[in-house]
Amino acid sequence: MSSVTATTTTPVPSGPAPETGRQRLDWRLRFGALSLIWGFSFLLIKVGTQGYAPFQVTLGRLAFGTAVLAVAMAVRRERLPRGARTWGHLAVAGLLLNALPFSLFAFAELTIPSTLAGICNATSPLWGMALSLVALSEDRPTRVRVAGLGLGFLGVLTVLGAWQGFQGLDARGTALALLASLSYPVGWIYVRRTLAGSSHSNLSLTGGQLLLATVQLAIVTPLFTTVPSGFAVGPLLAIAALGTLGTGLAVLIQYGLVAEVGPTTGQMVTYFVPVIAAAAGIVLLGETLTWSTPVGAAIVLAGAALTQVRPKRPA
Repeated sequence: MSSVTATTTTPVPSGPAPETGRQRLDWRLRFGALSLIWGFSFLLIKVGTQGYAPFQVTLGRLAFGTAVLAVAMAVRRERLPRGARTWGHLAVAGLLLNALPFSLFAFAELTIPSTLAGICNATSPLWGMALSLVALSEDRPTRVRVAGLGLGFLGVLTVLGAWQGFQGLDARGTALALLASLSYPVGWIYVRRTLAGSSHSNLSLTGGQLLLATVQLAIVTPLFTTVPSGFAVGPLLAIAALGTLGTGLAVLIQYGLVAEVGPTTGQMVTYFVPVIAAAAGIVLLGETLTWSTPVGAAIVLAGAALTQVRPKRPA
């Protein structure tokens, strides 16, 4: 849920890539692990909200994720970024890429299945292309990419059952999930415009970003929630897994993938996440699907893939 992909977590800001050292696992195994981690994140959000308020789920997720990156930074002897300007940009990035979308997904899953949330997350590349055409002058549209954009949003309408008047669909929850997916590319564009070429490492920037997002939620959560009367163990473990695996460890795995096989291959994780999210929701949570959901999801992913096609540059 982040990074060069659309699911769950932080971007890879432009800057020097972290030293990956010797890779113990083949990149395909790490690719599969990352797909599973992000795919199961939506199930973990659903379980977490069964015992805790959405803001509490997000705060716990960010706290555990920040702790993982803090350990990684300590092992690699890296420091947090310096400079008020950098911290200001990281505060905005933390809001757009972590605090806001994580919270929106948690609120959305109070009323919609984790399966639908995972599919809504897959629309991020579509929003990203639409926004980049306006905000990034160097990102020129092509017929294939525009066709992919149209196809992708046709898939969204199919998932939502537009021809039936969206019957049986929780409009509020679905809108929150789609808004969360929109927040990611807005954040990516902001990072690209403000932190590109930073002298700080990706790990350092992301560590600072998650720290600030955690602080933001730590301020907001007490204002809108009360301390739970009891601590549900299952949901608490789900939140811990969501933070340590889906936010912290996933970022570290992704860094290695991008450094080894490039961002294009790393981005392919996006197309596996909704499939895994749907399978997890159906098998483990007993969620049901109508025919339009998987068909629409396939159309969304096909459209998203087309939006990533770049014209070949002359030699």
